[in-house]
Amino acid sequence: MLDEKTIRRLEGHLRGTFANARITLVPRPKQKDSAEVYVGEEFIGVVFEDEDGDGSFMFEMAILAEDLP
Repeated sequence: MLDEKTIRRLEGHLRGTFANARITLVPRPKQKDSAEVYVGEEFIGVVFEDEDGDGSFMFEMAILAEDLP
């Protein structure tokens, strides 16, 4: 389960990794093992708890053809 403390830790990590303070994580109401990732108002992906339960996480981001130049 992603609690508020874990979500803030992950948010801080993503902000530092991508050098972008506009990244925010929002808990998903129906799935307690993941959070939505936004840059500003734009949804960009989802962070999931790793299935192994060892405290690792996965970040999944789709890139749509319509978004490419």
